[in-house]
Amino acid sequence: MKFIDLQQQYQTIQPRIDQAIQKVINHGQYILGPEVFKLEAELASYSGTKYCVSCSSGTDALLMSLMAKKIGPGDAVFTTPFTFIATAEVIQLLGATPVFVDIRDDTFNIDTSKLEIAIHKCQSNAELIPKAIIPVDIFGLPADYEMIEKIGNKFDLCIIEDAAQSFGGKIKNRKAGSLGDIGTTSFFPAKPLGCYGDGGAIFTNDQEISEILISIRNHGQGKSKYNNIRIGINGRLDTIQAAILLEKMKIFPEELHLRNAIAKKYTNNLNQYFTCQHVPDGYESAWAQFSILALNSKERSICMKKLKDSGIPTAIYYPKPLHLQEAFCNLDYALGDFPVSESISQRIFSLPMHPYLTDDNINKICEILISCKEIVE
Repeated sequence: MKFIDLQQQYQTIQPRIDQAIQKVINHGQYILGPEVFKLEAELASYSGTKYCVSCSSGTDALLMSLMAKKIGPGDAVFTTPFTFIATAEVIQLLGATPVFVDIRDDTFNIDTSKLEIAIHKCQSNAELIPKAIIPVDIFGLPADYEMIEKIGNKFDLCIIEDAAQSFGGKIKNRKAGSLGDIGTTSFFPAKPLGCYGDGGAIFTNDQEISEILISIRNHGQGKSKYNNIRIGINGRLDTIQAAILLEKMKIFPEELHLRNAIAKKYTNNLNQYFTCQHVPDGYESAWAQFSILALNSKERSICMKKLKDSGIPTAIYYPKPLHLQEAFCNLDYALGDFPVSESISQRIFSLPMHPYLTDDNINKICEILISCKEIVE
């Protein structure tokens, strides 16, 4: 059994993928070829935004968005410590300061009741200027953007949605990627919509921001290749990856449906034994991962070992919150500063999640996990 089965997905669309790649090889426009612009149009349409700018990774999507908003030294950007390092890494790369806010213990997303407190605290010490919020749609579930938007408006903060895991998720009729002032996503192969390498995209309804992003991704280019009007990066999406994504988008809605059906089966089987991620009414997750909480780290180890012994892979997202990572030691956070993130990191683990899991796979996983409860008790 595989944690994420990309091979089976490829086999279902192999002729179309192979043909799409061959088409790019034939026309030879490997950088910013026609497939890139076709993909951007389709992604914008899907997300419900006016503009989409593709780029080389989800990390660069976040970096470019901060650059477009001129975030830099002296600026504070609020985000969660319970995420992959890329979310906060890009803030510090630009000389700005990540200000961490703890998460909720049910959705695992940023706790908006603590967000406003963190902003007030930042304002009171006057060392940093609050500039932006980067909510993370963890495991595919959008954060509480209704409240985040109110807080953003109250303090005049830009909201940059980290939808690296949530493309395809939504709140009512609003799709992930469209929930902030700027939305970013990743097409890393393991994501719900992934390419065969690195890739990402940025979404916005602001034409000026879109034009700035197009310039930034190509070395700050102006009207011509050797006319540079700002500092930028080499952040372009390869044409071959765009071609692959165009084919994958054709099966994406059905794969999302299957992910949600699998998540429902997991939840129905496990929710009386483990804590499953809570999906609020009106929300839909893209289920990049299906993660559950054990009672403690000992129980987690027992569960993961028993699954491994049966040939079932698991993973831990995330074993150490960002405020405890050596890379952010300059921020002077300490153990105990974000107790919910710390507790969840000690208890959480993720189960196989992909559209091609069978009922037999799911039942086997759940039976093993439930049997672990008897061992612990």
